[in-house]
Amino acid sequence: MIQYALKCDKGHGFDSWFQSASAFDVLDKAGHLSCAICGSEEVTKAVMAPRVSSSAEEVPEKPLTQTRSDQEKALAEMRRHVEENADYVGPKFAEEARSMYLGSTPERAIYGEANGAEAKALIEEGIPVAPLPFLPNRKAN
Repeated sequence: MIQYALKCDKGHGFDSWFQSASAFDVLDKAGHLSCAICGSEEVTKAVMAPRVSSSAEEVPEKPLTQTRSDQEKALAEMRRHVEENADYVGPKFAEEARSMYLGSTPERAIYGEANGAEAKALIEEGIPVAPLPFLPNRKAN
């Protein structure tokens, strides 16, 4: 595992873990990276210093899973609500949304993944969609 400091074209900085340096490159090339703050798909590696641990037992001051602000608590609550009340359709989001809009599939709450072109096409077709301010759990790393 490798942790990178990342930044988006809007100036937001955030960290993310990747399986390897090449895994980052593959995800970046495929357009699967987005800003954890604003969702921008223009993400690059930020300048960072290497972190050297003096002990294998060392624990970070604030674990990454600790909620730190009211905004993060609100996002966590939104995520919980969406995951409990909607069906995750994964990369078939555009297909499912279009099918429901056309009446081929019964309407229900769904969430999933769509690239920029798919989302734009849905909007241009008048299909109501909105981006979520978080990534599905399986894409969190």
